[in-house]
Amino acid sequence: MSGSTSAADIAAGYAFTGPALDLGALLWDGKCLPEAPVRIPLPMLNRHGLVAGATGTGKTKTLQLIAEQLSAQGVPVFLADVKGDLSGVSAPGTANDRVRGRAAEVGQNWTATGFPAEFYALGGLGHGIPLRATITSFGPVLLAKVLQLNHTQEQSLGLIFHYADQKGLELLDLKDLRSVVAFLTSDEGKAELKGIGGLSTATAGVILRSLTAFEAQGMASFFGEPEFDTAEFLRTASDGRGVVSVLELPAVQEKPQLFSTFLMWLLADLFHDLPEVGDADRPKLVFFFDEAHLLFNDASKAFLDSITQTVRLIRSKGVGVFFVTQTPKDVPGDVLAQLGNRVQHALRAFTPDDQKALKATVKTFPNSSYDLEKLLTGLGTGEAVVTVLSEKGAPTPVAATRLRAPESLMGPVDGPALDRTVRESPLHERYAQAVDRESAFEKLAARPAGRPESPKPPRSPESPESPKGSRGRGSEPRRSEEDRSVVEQVVGSGMFKSLARSVGTQIGREITRSLFGTARRRR
Repeated sequence: MSGSTSAADIAAGYAFTGPALDLGALLWDGKCLPEAPVRIPLPMLNRHGLVAGATGTGKTKTLQLIAEQLSAQGVPVFLADVKGDLSGVSAPGTANDRVRGRAAEVGQNWTATGFPAEFYALGGLGHGIPLRATITSFGPVLLAKVLQLNHTQEQSLGLIFHYADQKGLELLDLKDLRSVVAFLTSDEGKAELKGIGGLSTATAGVILRSLTAFEAQGMASFFGEPEFDTAEFLRTASDGRGVVSVLELPAVQEKPQLFSTFLMWLLADLFHDLPEVGDADRPKLVFFFDEAHLLFNDASKAFLDSITQTVRLIRSKGVGVFFVTQTPKDVPGDVLAQLGNRVQHALRAFTPDDQKALKATVKTFPNSSYDLEKLLTGLGTGEAVVTVLSEKGAPTPVAATRLRAPESLMGPVDGPALDRTVRESPLHERYAQAVDRESAFEKLAARPAGRPESPKPPRSPESPESPKGSRGRGSEPRRSEEDRSVVEQVVGSGMFKSLARSVGTQIGREITRSLFGTARRRR
């Protein structure tokens, strides 16, 4: 230890009077002090956070521990389960010597407890209620990242979306978008292509090939109807506990671009639809963004800016976001600056790059009485360095912490039991069966050769032909062509067009489009 701060000083920094989550007990001079609990104030959970650490240091159990306590205090939680071992949150844990020993060390009154949970799977791949998005609401910027398009191709994809909107060609699934691009690159559609400013035949051809390859890889099931309503994540159980929504990702972990971008769509959709609540006494939802580095890898500046803006503004909607990754350097500085709560597990320093990452991590912490470089490489499994925001919004002292043991099952629920839980869910009937109604693919297949369809507004989401819960691009009145630029038409939402104009650049408008989609869902 260095400096004059004592264990009592650190403990005093975590002696909150209001509701809080108990993380564990203070470690000081090699001893665990159960009389010095380390906690996070419940109202500060919407100030966002970071859970970081090397593989095998206990990050997943930390997520489970925080999720349990949030649920117990009536706060819904979203967890992305990349490895498939978070499903145990729904089942009571198993007492053993290790669990009992940890509970005694940290002063925990451990009781085996399962928590209310819903399980989801992207496109229905794996165990869970199918989670889908329409191509329309996913939008060109997020889709461009999934397809790994460059900036010019991304802009061109936005123009294709705009064209489809103007022609009343609903883009609900991949074949809809592929058919629109195929039409525009065909002899029949080249005349239409000339009317879309800045979109060349060559670029449209690249997009078409990317879409075809993407669909050939089995990605079609992720897009379509019924589209998932992210308001489902905000539910509480009949006993008042928050529902833990677990998105099972093992079946798609080989497709990191897809699932990380899909997580961003979920977050952006929540931002798009939730009302402002200001500073509340508890979050409406805490959203854990696992494998966060995948979202930031190879991301454009516009995309990074959009994430930063989402994180900055979604706090006022009552949503807390925790990024989960290996080192803080995986998260861009502008995003990291928005994360008020930190749980840093052990880091390794075997290589020069590891040592550089370790030094960079130490610099992100407030001044501390610990030798953080030494401490971070010596922490055991289930131990972490913690600093959070106090009830007054000020950083707490850095505290080495031995974390509590989760009370739910620390491991996966077996497949048959998980499938049974999914089938018994009231959401299963609503989302299980895919719907393929008439949209761009069918309309283009039926149109007379050589006769382009005249522009018409797309079907309203509330029309009798639309399935319950679907969302369309035409849910808001249009302005005339003279009043709107092409990019503004792609944006489509009056509230966010105003924000885009305040940014004042084409890039700014594209960021807004990538953040918020194109149509408000009517709750």
